[in-house]
Amino acid sequence: AHCMNQSLSTRVVLGEFDTLVTEGHEVTHDVDEILIHKNYMPDTYHNDIALIKLNKPIKFTRFILPACLPESNFAERVLMRQEEGIVSGFGRVREGGLQSTILQKLAVPYIDRGKCIESSKFKISNRMFCAGYDQEEKDACQGDSGGPHVTRYKNTWFVTGVVSWGEGCARKGKYGVYTQVSKYIQWIQ
Repeated sequence: AHCMNQSLSTRVVLGEFDTLVTEGHEVTHDVDEILIHKNYMPDTYHNDIALIKLNKPIKFTRFILPACLPESNFAERVLMRQEEGIVSGFGRVREGGLQSTILQKLAVPYIDRGKCIESSKFKISNRMFCAGYDQEEKDACQGDSGGPHVTRYKNTWFVTGVVSWGEGCARKGKYGVYTQVSKYIQWIQ
């Protein structure tokens, strides 16, 4: 929700890999509507989730693939108990650095809820989760917001989170904070 600007006309490019090169797999869709969660709180990032309604259906290809929307119980009891998920985006490659022109992906371990809460001076609601590394290493960063956190189970990818916020990028003892999609399944449907 925090990266959506409803006053601007928005387009979505699917199948993008390198923003500087037209590979021929990209498909652009106009956005018909942006639905921001009615309880979104910009000051705390609570309910930091939005849906985008496109002007036409997506045609899936080898380069444009969906991730499944899991049932809440399955997400919480199985998916989020996996070792890690994958986050991807075109955000900065380091804190204060430049945006990436090439789609980046990173495996990020799920972090225990208690450790997640302890690591931040800000409130981690029960609709958020942490993923990342203890030591300064790798993380989502500015520009990745709104991007997917997906988890693989038996060769199927499921959406488990949405990149929301963090205290800097890849700082020691800090983690990426994600909106927990399983808490919004009914709203999404």
